Amino acid sequence: MIGKLKGTLDEIDEDSCTIDVHGVGYVAHCSARTLASLPAPGEALTLFIETYVREDMIRLYGFRSALERELFRLLQNNVPGVGAKVALSVLSTLAPSDLANAIALRDIAMVARAPGVGKKVAERIVTELRNKAPAMAGDASGTIGLKQELGEGVAPAPIADAVSALVNLGYSRDIAANAVAAALKSAGDGADSAKLIRMGLKELAR
Repeated sequence: MIGKLKGTLDEIDEDSCTIDVHGVGYVAHCSARTLASLPAPGEALTLFIETYVREDMIRLYGFRSALERELFRLLQNNVPGVGAKVALSVLSTLAPSDLANAIALRDIAMVARAPGVGKKVAERIVTELRNKAPAMAGDASGTIGLKQELGEGVAPAPIADAVSALVNLGYSRDIAANAVAAALKSAGDGADSAKLIRMGLKELAR
């Protein structure tokens, strides 16, 4: 099984790229975010690879980081109804840190922004990965990177209220969301906004 390819970028197509490794061209299907981050053709490139082998085909999926590849695996292996196409759609719409953040804050609407991902599928993603993806956020970014728009109802009211309260105290939205996500993990699902604010401030004071 191929786990990583290191070579020269040969060409970029609509949903894939070809990487030349010692004269052999490997076609790797990638998310839109991965394709947008690739260097110019002719430049050096390393891709983390997930290999799918079936009776009628062998398909390679390419990622710029091991974290993105792991999320691709988690989405398919842990969420019923999510295959490679939907997983790539999610990763095309959300960076790994943003996906982890959306899961931590149960932001179903953010996940549902991905093409082909309806509310029910987004809810399954958030539910099934709650104890897995949030832990990866620290590896993906110094802050979780929430792009939440308050007032849209994209997260449960206590969470949105807590984030809003911390923002009103002068913290950036990303830092506030990071603190609330950490507080939510400790406080549990039933925590009200007051408790999340209090615990969020404790996280910020560390």
